[in-house]
Amino acid sequence: MSKNLVFVLFFSFILVACSDSSQSISFIKTTDGSTLNIDRELFDTVAAKHFLATGENLYIGDAEAIKYGKKRYNLWSCTQCHGPTAKGQVGPGLIGPDFRYPKDATNKGMFETIWAGTNGGMGAKGFGLMVPDDGITPDELLQIIAFIRSNGKITGNE
Repeated sequence: MSKNLVFVLFFSFILVACSDSSQSISFIKTTDGSTLNIDRELFDTVAAKHFLATGENLYIGDAEAIKYGKKRYNLWSCTQCHGPTAKGQVGPGLIGPDFRYPKDATNKGMFETIWAGTNGGMGAKGFGLMVPDDGITPDELLQIIAFIRSNGKITGNE
């Protein structure tokens, strides 16, 4: 892990620990615009807690997180529709600048789309949505998003 990421994670931990825990971003379903309720206890890492508080993905640009995210991207068969570098295949490209769902230009938007699925054929991937004891955790999803972003110019943290 790079020294910069360690510093950012440490600083974020302090920031999250000292902040009002009732303050967090709210999630919206891509399918219908309704509220997306995600168990806040699933956000159990420093990076996931930081994301929940700010919408910023600390894994963007981190080589180790990108490597892990690529493995998870492949494991969940994302390659079958979105291609090996997320540029699109049968399904849409995920790297921009044009997105099927414009909110996916942000990490929060892409998180919501992947977590709860779309009307266009992609099922929900979030933990507990397909089956009660399986699915992508928030931390894993942030690393998958870091991999996706590593293949384009948009970081999603803009």
